[in-house]
Amino acid sequence: MKVPLWASALAGTLLVQTVCAFTSISLPILGPPLMERAGLPPEGIGAVSALSSLGICWFLASGGPMLNRFGAVRTLQIGMGCMGLGLLMLASPLGLVGLVGALAVGFGNGPNTPAGSQILIRSAPPGHRTLIFSIKQAGVPLGGALAGLTAAPFVVAHGVTATLGVLVALLALCSIAIQPLRRTLEKDGDAAPGPGWARALVQPAEVVRCVAALRSHPSLPMLTAVGASYSLMQACLTAFTATFVYTRHGMSLTEAGQVVAVMLVSSMCGRIALGWLADRLGNALRHLGIQAVLSALSVALLVAVDGGSPHLLYLSAALAGFTAIGWNGVHIAELARVAPLSLVSSVTSASSLFGFVASVCGPLVFMAIVAAGARYETAFLAMAAQLACVGLLCLLGDGRRRVG
Repeated sequence: MKVPLWASALAGTLLVQTVCAFTSISLPILGPPLMERAGLPPEGIGAVSALSSLGICWFLASGGPMLNRFGAVRTLQIGMGCMGLGLLMLASPLGLVGLVGALAVGFGNGPNTPAGSQILIRSAPPGHRTLIFSIKQAGVPLGGALAGLTAAPFVVAHGVTATLGVLVALLALCSIAIQPLRRTLEKDGDAAPGPGWARALVQPAEVVRCVAALRSHPSLPMLTAVGASYSLMQACLTAFTATFVYTRHGMSLTEAGQVVAVMLVSSMCGRIALGWLADRLGNALRHLGIQAVLSALSVALLVAVDGGSPHLLYLSAALAGFTAIGWNGVHIAELARVAPLSLVSSVTSASSLFGFVASVCGPLVFMAIVAAGARYETAFLAMAAQLACVGLLCLLGDGRRRVG
């Protein structure tokens, strides 16, 4: 029986998304032994995370010509090659080489959203497009959950060298596995001549061109704003929930980790379920607005619940994960839907760039609020309030369009 084109596209992009998420989220888990090998203090893993994030932003801002030059599938393969090379560099005893490796890991992780969107928008049936995009995006929490469960035990049992070797091998196998998709998912001419793609990686003008793609449809500025708002909220939840329940409710670190795991697993379910719902409703921007308000309420519930009721705490964490971290697939699918077909990768790159900047700034603002003397609850509620306000703006804008 012949496999539908959309199924091949979904399987391939989901595989890449999961493997790349597994790899990138394994790095902080390997932090102490990695830093020891590089001759850096344990807190040096923060520099690795920052440079990895910078690498993602670098590709999102300037990697469009590279994607156009090589095509979506080949760019995903190049990205996984960069991640593998970066992992090998991170194992170097020279600290500077390792930090360059962290940048390479982030750069290689960058193509997943724009290249995946370019592949899926051409093959996904319109009636199920958002669901398909959401299943693909569920690979992020899936990879994160698998990393959390397996990376630490493996490095304890087999050491850093073996763990890095397995990660590199996993990336190589994934790259080989998607090679047949080049024949079925990419048309002749998809990879266009572009000798200037390497130069574009270091040209500020390419960043401007990428961001300018957001003017190609009137809905894109609002979609970008709500995506950045969700990214800010999501970054704060993933960064501070464990610390919050540990300090606020006196839970052990293991229990705090379990709360975060419940949140992430729920977010994976949320991405799929909310993608299906968005297809049924047919108005993704309104859906995102309503979900933003519900997300803010779920975060408020999470910080208000009494730690003496652990079942209620786990339930509220699951609800927060389902709503406030389950938005990504709906958002990416709507970006791809409204963008001109030739600009799908540019639009998703530019919007994701703003979202990633927000995900970096969000925890910094959160820490500033706490450093000023406020409680964790206040900081979480401030982040939830901004998301609710942007959600209401989405709904207001949608109402005005309907009246107009």
